[in-house]
Amino acid sequence: MRILPTILLSALLAAPMAQANSSAEGKQLVTGEEMRRLVTQNRFFLSAPFGGELPLTYYVDGRVDGSGEAVGLGRWLAPTDQGRWWIAGNQLCQQWEQWYNGRKFCFTLEKDGPGAVIWRRDDGYSGRARLARR
Repeated sequence: MRILPTILLSALLAAPMAQANSSAEGKQLVTGEEMRRLVTQNRFFLSAPFGGELPLTYYVDGRVDGSGEAVGLGRWLAPTDQGRWWIAGNQLCQQWEQWYNGRKFCFTLEKDGPGAVIWRRDDGYSGRARLARR
């Protein structure tokens, strides 16, 4: 029955975001150490398809925490999860304990004005995240 949570989480995070800002023109790619500072000094709020935001918190020690409670995921899957993150070249990589069945994904980040980024995942999905200083 673990397949249902994976499908729901994938649909939540990916469906509307595959269309989000597919052009990198005029955007500034976030690289290396700048990416490390960006992810550890801010909380990320991923836009969800049916309203709401999915908050992610990246810690200096390599932990990442996520909560689907704000977008009503609690009744279908683990409402919160934790995992680990790291920087590989100019990509932010992460792996959750439960979400996505523990599959590893890596992302590029582009600045999208003050307080926001466009993320592009290595499987082609993309979306926008609002940033809030911690």
